[in-house]
Amino acid sequence: MLTRHANHLPLEDSVSDIVEKASAALRVDQAPPLASPEDLDHAEKLLGLKTGSLTSLRDWHPGPLEVPAGLTVCTTPFHGLLANSYLVRDGADEAVVFDTGSDCDPLLETGARIRRIFLTHAHGDHVFDLDRLIEKTRAPAHLSAREYLDGAAPFQDGEAFQVGGLTVKALKTDGHADGGTTFFVTGLERPLAFTGDALFAGSMGGASRKWKAALHSLRDVILKLPPETILCPGHGPLTTVALERLHNPFAA
Repeated sequence: MLTRHANHLPLEDSVSDIVEKASAALRVDQAPPLASPEDLDHAEKLLGLKTGSLTSLRDWHPGPLEVPAGLTVCTTPFHGLLANSYLVRDGADEAVVFDTGSDCDPLLETGARIRRIFLTHAHGDHVFDLDRLIEKTRAPAHLSAREYLDGAAPFQDGEAFQVGGLTVKALKTDGHADGGTTFFVTGLERPLAFTGDALFAGSMGGASRKWKAALHSLRDVILKLPPETILCPGHGPLTTVALERLHNPFAA
């Protein structure tokens, strides 16, 4: 069963945010101007961004999406940001969680039987309430072996987990974070992918230290998933692989 998700959160990054991230990563001394269409064209060429993407992003949003009924989106504030965490349950109410945000109460209030907790990476806005979520659920937490966090068991890239009717596969998507992982979930009406900060709708997390790895993660891992896959980022609205192939400036 699919349900219509309002998907009301604004895009995490503006056009200027995107240009500043790319400029910093490529060591461009000064971010290019963005006042005119010609400026936007120049910025795309200079920074290796998808042609026409900066112009289109000024009026684009993924909008309402048809998502599996088993998906719950929770958004909590963290030092001026809004961070997303997610719960996915199968038809028997067996559930997994992806990230915790700053407050795990919305996850607990679903009443689902949380069996495992998966962390896309170890940055504070994604793991802040992990200890309390473990205490309340007794569910094991999992983080890539490429990072360490007290209370989280390491897993290897490519490892798969079975929870009820759900299959969760860990895909390496580093760049923004050393342990960056996208979790690809099947078992519902549409596949889901929980990207953390490896991809936002129309953008991605900052990655000036490992820029090539971040681009590889977005282009060659996430956007190679089936086009109907619902993408669930760490910040901002939901999107899909098909939409990001068209609109994400870094998908060039």
